[in-house]
Amino acid sequence: MMDASLQKKIVKQYYKARIENQKNEYLHPSYQLEQKLITAIKLGNEKDAISTLKEINKQKRAKLANNTLRSLKNSLIGSCTIFTRAAIQGGLHPESAYNLSDVLIQEIESMDDPAKLEEFEINMIYTFIRELKNEQLPKYTNIVMQTISYIHEHILHELSLEKIAKDLYIHPSYLSNIFKKETGTTVSNYINQKKIEESKYFLLHSELSISDISNLFRFCNQSYYTALFKKYTGVTPKDFRELNHQNES
Repeated sequence: MMDASLQKKIVKQYYKARIENQKNEYLHPSYQLEQKLITAIKLGNEKDAISTLKEINKQKRAKLANNTLRSLKNSLIGSCTIFTRAAIQGGLHPESAYNLSDVLIQEIESMDDPAKLEEFEINMIYTFIRELKNEQLPKYTNIVMQTISYIHEHILHELSLEKIAKDLYIHPSYLSNIFKKETGTTVSNYINQKKIEESKYFLLHSELSISDISNLFRFCNQSYYTALFKKYTGVTPKDFRELNHQNES
């Protein structure tokens, strides 16, 4: 079991990193331009989304790593994060959006040509908007949006349907039914998928053992974490870490 003081330190560093990523992930464009881009994606307006992205990219990209190629890749991963959020807000299933994000990030990591990476950033917008139009859902009710936000904000805590329902002052059965009806997945499945997604950060950017990462995200044991990771990604945490480190070398 991870030492409590070490876990507290890691959690603090994690949230600090998330805040820094949020500050840097879209190269510090003006608030108005960023909101214009998000709105265009939400509405499925390809022309406005692309023109706004090009306007944003007239600015110098933020330095997100010492290596120029790594910095550009990090920038595109940040863009992908924003595109994912915008698509979810526009009505794309969270599960579909995150699965698509995983595929696109893997593609980013496999590319080494800066010009092709710049072009790929535009193609990501086309891809998200296409998926959004193909699988558009009615806007989520306030309670479902609150639940999704709660899960994201408490991702390193023990989470359950009962705990969330209690904190949001809703009956668990009602929350379970409306969440499944609107998102197409259960609260439990959404929690697990989000935890797996966030755990990738530590596999890629820390030297923590897989056991420690499992403990950090409050999985009952490493075996369960490994089984869930493979269920959602098709590979084990160990293979995911090794594969991505090979791509960077």
